[in-house]
Amino acid sequence: MTTTIDTEALVIGAGPVGLFQVFQLGLQGIACHLVDALPHAGGQCAELYAHKPIYDIPGLPYCTGQELVDRLQQQIAPFHPTLHLGQPIEHLERLPDQRLLLRTRSQQSFRTQTLFIAAGVGAFVARRLALQGLEAFEGSQVFVEDPAPQHWAHKHLVVVGDGDSALQTCLNACTGPQAAARVTLLHRRDQFNAEPERIAAMRQACAEGRMHFHAGQPTGLRTAHGRLTDLELLNPQGETEWLPLDVLQTCLGLSPKLGPITQWGLAMERKQLVVNTENFMTSEPGVFAVGDINTYPGKKKLILCGFHEATLAAFGAAALLRPHEKTLLQYTTTSSLLHQRLGLT
Repeated sequence: MTTTIDTEALVIGAGPVGLFQVFQLGLQGIACHLVDALPHAGGQCAELYAHKPIYDIPGLPYCTGQELVDRLQQQIAPFHPTLHLGQPIEHLERLPDQRLLLRTRSQQSFRTQTLFIAAGVGAFVARRLALQGLEAFEGSQVFVEDPAPQHWAHKHLVVVGDGDSALQTCLNACTGPQAAARVTLLHRRDQFNAEPERIAAMRQACAEGRMHFHAGQPTGLRTAHGRLTDLELLNPQGETEWLPLDVLQTCLGLSPKLGPITQWGLAMERKQLVVNTENFMTSEPGVFAVGDINTYPGKKKLILCGFHEATLAAFGAAALLRPHEKTLLQYTTTSSLLHQRLGLT
C-alpha cells in the first residue's frame, strides 16, 4: 500500500466546479489534492461537450467545454495542486481525531480535514459489453479504457463502438511500429456517431484494406486453452456468426455512477447530497458538496451556480480549519495577500 497523504483539503471531481473549488481554496491559503475517476481533468464538461459552445460563463461570451477546462487549469496553476487522475474513491471513514480517511481503487489513501465532493452526476466509468465471462479477460485480452498500442501490436484487434474514440482507435492501430496485424471495427450497423471527417478517414482506410468493418451485435464468446478466441455475433440478417480476435478494445462511451458515495452516510434526496446554503456543507461536518451532486431549495444545475457554491464552501472551510482567525473578505484587485498567493508579487 502507498504512503497515506495528509492534506487540509481534498476535492473529489476535476470538472469545472471542482477546478474552481481548488482556486477558491487557494485564495483562502488552503492547499489541496484533487482526485478524479477519469484519466484527465474536465469531467462531463470535457466528456460530453468538449467541442460544443457554452454561452453563459460570466465574462466569456463564447467558449467550448474544453476551452473552459483549459482556462480553469491555467487559473489554478499558481496554487500547484496535486492531481490524482484515473483514481475513483472507494472508501471513506471518520477517524478518531475527526479527520477523514479516503482510499482510491488503486489503494492511495488520504487523511484530510475537509472534503469537497464536486462529482457532478457521479464518477464517469467506461461502459462494458454485457457478455458473461468477458470480465475474466480484462487486462489481458480485453480493454475498456486507455486504448494503447502495446495492447494490440502485431495482433488481430477488434474495436467495438461507433463514436469518435472507436474510429480513432482503429485508425491509430493501422499505422506505426506497433500497428496491429489486422484491425476490425465492430458495430451493430453501418452508421456511426462520429465527426464526418473521422468517418471519412475510416471509410478510406477500409477501402485501402488497412482496416475492416464488421456489422453485428456481440451475443457470446468462445475460448480455448484459457484464452478468448472468438466473439459470437448476431448479424443484421439475423444469423449467428463468429469473429476471431486476439485483442478486444471496447469504446462504448462513459456513464456516470454515484458509486460508493451512497454508502457514506450523507443525507441524500433523489441521489443528490443535501447541503445548507450558508457554506454548502453536507450533513457530515467538514464534508462539502458543490455542483450538480448537491441539492437545496432553488437549486439550479448550472456551472456558474457551482462556481458560487465553491466560493462559499471555501470560506466555510477556512472558518472550520482556522476557528481562531477571522475570515476576511478580500479582493484580488487590491489585496497584497491574495497577490502573494497568486504569485503576482
